Amino acid sequence: MVFFVGSIFFTSAAALQWLETINADPGPALRRRTLRVLTFEPRRIDWWSSGVQLVGTVYFNVSTFHALQAGLDAGGYDRLVWKPDALGSICFLVSGYLAYAEVCGHAFWTHDRTLEWKIAAVNLVGCVAFGISAVASLWLPSSGGVLALAASNWFTALGGLCFLVGAILLLPESAAVETVESGGAALYAHT
Repeated sequence: MVFFVGSIFFTSAAALQWLETINADPGPALRRRTLRVLTFEPRRIDWWSSGVQLVGTVYFNVSTFHALQAGLDAGGYDRLVWKPDALGSICFLVSGYLAYAEVCGHAFWTHDRTLEWKIAAVNLVGCVAFGISAVASLWLPSSGGVLALAASNWFTALGGLCFLVGAILLLPESAAVETVESGGAALYAHT
């Protein structure tokens, strides 16, 4: 039940991120005055990243809802719980990697350890932790148990903690952007 309620909050946060992404200010000449809910902008990597993440959170909603059902056999558990969980984890890995690649400007490691890079890196670590959690929660019909329940729970908690740290790191980034846009102290522009 805790994971299901958490998945609803998680999907709500991903939906807000999606709205933020598709309603980002395209520039002073093209200011939008209406809220958009759906767009098709496949040339934008942030559009792909936030869209894939939103789909992944919906998979987690499905898997955590089905996990509430009592009396599932191993086959039913795999079909109703583990597969959506694994698909959600794959979506998070893809989304996290796309965001990381966008911040780095290329596909691999960067030497510029900016605040944006730290946010993308800690979120990517969270995505990897959720993927490990999904694999660790795989139901093993031969033993009748979970591969590693403790590992699954710990990596789920680690993934959530990484996303929390990434969200907290967004606060100084947001303050820096607001300061630069309002013509305030340039000190924040270099954080």
